[in-house]
Amino acid sequence: MPRKAVTESIADADAAQGGVAAVDRALSLMSVFTSSDHALSLRELAERTRLYKSTVLRLLASLEHAQWIQRLEDGRYALGPEVARLHGIYSASFSLERVVIPVLRELVATTGESAAYHVRQGDARLCLYRVDSPHPVRDHIRAGDLLPLDRGSGGRILTAFDDILGNAPGPDQELYRKIRSDGYFAAIGDRLSEVAGISAPVFSAAGTLAAAVTLTVPVHRYNPAHVTAVRRAASQLSSRVG
Repeated sequence: MPRKAVTESIADADAAQGGVAAVDRALSLMSVFTSSDHALSLRELAERTRLYKSTVLRLLASLEHAQWIQRLEDGRYALGPEVARLHGIYSASFSLERVVIPVLRELVATTGESAAYHVRQGDARLCLYRVDSPHPVRDHIRAGDLLPLDRGSGGRILTAFDDILGNAPGPDQELYRKIRSDGYFAAIGDRLSEVAGISAPVFSAAGTLAAAVTLTVPVHRYNPAHVTAVRRAASQLSSRVG
């Protein structure tokens, strides 16, 4: 009988419902590589996954055979060529719209308010995608509209989390420090007096700022509890966009 681990592995702690434990554990070995890792030793893989070294070695044998993992001359392990092959297929078929729009629709269904995906474009922000609220009373920004960076919750997020803009001297520096600390921004009348907004940052897999998810609401319907839904939507998109 295999030994039962004293500490639950990361794969067992977040196992796929109805899935296969061995597959979850094998995938956890690949998931612990970060952008700063060229290769990892057996000890590092075991520590990061919280699996026994003997278990890691058995999983590595299968992953090496399928070329998901490769063993280097110094005995460490790196991601294999199969990852690069599938990345090429994924990149060729990737559609940002197919990733973003379902998350915005879910946010609208949850809150009843309009949701947008903003990216920086020069000295402004571009509303790249938008899903309207079902309410007849709403703001009427459309996909393709350019909006200011220094006003509105989406603009504040794109400024605060920008390495240069967010740290530039100015009267709003304290505000941007607070936004970075809080991880979101909510305000009433920051761009238009009758409109409130809640925004949260979306990050790429490399950890850089990619966009802002924004919920816009007529002031009379503003609900601070929607912050949770906005942050969840931004989290869903992070690492899936670039």
